[in-house]
Amino acid sequence: MPKTKKDGTPKQDELPSTIARSGKKAQRTFAKTYDSAAESYGDGERAARTAFSSLKHTHEKVGDHWEPKDSFGPSDDHAAEGRTSPKPTEEGVDANASKQHLYDVAKQLDVPGRSRMNKGELVEAIKKANRKATAEARSSS
Repeated sequence: MPKTKKDGTPKQDELPSTIARSGKKAQRTFAKTYDSAAESYGDGERAARTAFSSLKHTHEKVGDHWEPKDSFGPSDDHAAEGRTSPKPTEEGVDANASKQHLYDVAKQLDVPGRSRMNKGELVEAIKKANRKATAEARSSS
């Protein structure tokens, strides 16, 4: 099912909830990529994975929504290697960002103990905080 209207704007009721809570650019990126992928692969999981992969090059997940990244590019080793990569995904966390950036995101999400964490621990803590924020947002809607 197409994620965009004839005028190219995203259909709000067709977007995943985390993207619906995000900015217009994130919504357009996901919707247009999904529609293009659906033409090639068919409507479904592969089109959605392709759209999320595209979104992760320009945005990072912060809490229950997606925010623009400072620089474009893959967010983790899995994204850099492609869908057949055996490496785990970092669930939208920009693991390639600096430790300072990850610390700032952790601070925004009020992650406890962030000042004593290394880069890998910050990524894991942000993933956990993102999951929690998304679950809370979905249960309140």
